[in-house]
Amino acid sequence: MLWSLSFSLIGVYLAGQVDAYASAWIRVALATLVFLPFLRPRAIPKTDALKLMGIGGVQLGLMYIFYYQSFLLLTVPEVLIFTVFTPIYVTLIYDALKRKFNPLYLVSTFVAVLGALVIRYDNLTENFLLGFFVVQGSNLCFAFGQVAYKFFKESREPVAQRDIFGWFYIGALIVISIAWIIWGKAGIPTDSVQIGILIWLGIGASGLGYFLWNRGASRVDAGYLGIMNNALVPAGLLVNITIWNHDADLVRLALGSAIIVLALLLHAKIKRR
Repeated sequence: MLWSLSFSLIGVYLAGQVDAYASAWIRVALATLVFLPFLRPRAIPKTDALKLMGIGGVQLGLMYIFYYQSFLLLTVPEVLIFTVFTPIYVTLIYDALKRKFNPLYLVSTFVAVLGALVIRYDNLTENFLLGFFVVQGSNLCFAFGQVAYKFFKESREPVAQRDIFGWFYIGALIVISIAWIIWGKAGIPTDSVQIGILIWLGIGASGLGYFLWNRGASRVDAGYLGIMNNALVPAGLLVNITIWNHDADLVRLALGSAIIVLALLLHAKIKRR
């Protein structure tokens, strides 16, 4: 729910109007400020802190570089629909880290992909191919980061996640700072609406959102984690339709959402077996 607003807010108010790297930097900087007061440097070894910084650098830093560029190439619905392959990446990356293969988990995640495709498989612009690959770069970074964090938590002694999550944002801030210095523009937005949106995206969507998502990722199996990545598609489109009155086939939206729910039920059955 926190993230469902992000696609439309970026697509309508920020993309093409505010430098993408400046937007990403402001978001990550605000998220870092939220968690710095909770950071306990001695809660984990320095090597683990560096690993968390690396995870944040990929999942948030590199992902944002791809993600914000995609809005310059695609419409909001196109960005949403091209994220549908993330569940497959999540399942395969987790299996690779665990050095095992669960083919039945792929079945449930493919059902989730099908549900998202039912919702929005047409209405693509002519020059969508480059945008498609840019979104896949974003998807891979996001999938790797959440799976790596899950693997990190599973392979270590329990520790309060809010005490260490600041390292995640510090790593992301380093990556996006380098990207802004190399490719970005010096200016920052002055429009009050854009500033308000960036504050929300930084504190709410990025600050609270990534913490809750990764905390959830550490508490469920890879199948549920993968499927829930696609719950963002109907949620984001519903916001886009409701607030900005974009035309959409509500029957397909309902059918695709039902298929995603079916994927969750199917995965629960697979787990019981």
